[in-house]
Amino acid sequence: GTESKHRRRGGDLKTGSTELGSAVTGSPLTAVLPASTTGKKSTVLSSETRKELAKQAKVTKEERRAQIDERQKYLISRLADGIGLSEQQVEEAIISDDKFQLIEQFFASSGLKKLLFFYQDVLQQKSNASLRSDGSTNSLLQKKLFITMGSTENFTGTCAFFLRTSDKVITASNVSQEVNFGVFDCTNGNILQGLEFFLSQIMIPALKSQQNWGAVKEGLKNSQIQDFLYSVDKFVGTLSSSRQNIEDKIQLTKVDIDIYVSNLQNPSDYITAG
Repeated sequence: GTESKHRRRGGDLKTGSTELGSAVTGSPLTAVLPASTTGKKSTVLSSETRKELAKQAKVTKEERRAQIDERQKYLISRLADGIGLSEQQVEEAIISDDKFQLIEQFFASSGLKKLLFFYQDVLQQKSNASLRSDGSTNSLLQKKLFITMGSTENFTGTCAFFLRTSDKVITASNVSQEVNFGVFDCTNGNILQGLEFFLSQIMIPALKSQQNWGAVKEGLKNSQIQDFLYSVDKFVGTLSSSRQNIEDKIQLTKVDIDIYVSNLQNPSDYITAG
């Protein structure tokens, strides 16, 4: 499939073990803090409990790391290249994600049709933060790469996606042929602009350079193919107009009408001017 050439450099993330957390989802590493019986405060976990949870999370991550094969490595490579992270950072994010199992569901026969990753600012609790008396914690915005179904989190950054082209089992030998990859940049929530750019700069040029149209032997000379491409072009134009309207970029030109009305003397002049 055609691979997206549109890339966006991610935030500069250090590769130290503690800094890697900025690109990693905290789900398997985040302790669920039980509420106290009063309901007004949250209980601070004991150091022993924290150590045990951290130990369990480490075991889970290493088990997942051991499961990584050539298929996952292909996804990791595409993500690192498309988003602008190192392969180590992407791997760490994936094995730390509570939706890790979606990758296997994507590879399965007749499996998920899409696999989505968001890379954007997310409020995260500081790893060494302790709970305050009101149950709140110190948190900060950090860029995070995480697997998503696309329907539960607000989309404010970059979406990297993998799409299947058939219902075949995805294997190490066919992953590069059966899976398409693309990056959809909607920084600051500019979804219309991101979609307009993706279609106009990536998809349409790719479609217009497509040589093989399957059963349609005429290819680009076929009238139905030409109608389809015309419709896509028209849709992109509509997107552009909608975006500019929303951004208040459509401005009517001011016209100086004084020269037209200053010499109006009688009804016939008004009719002529009209």
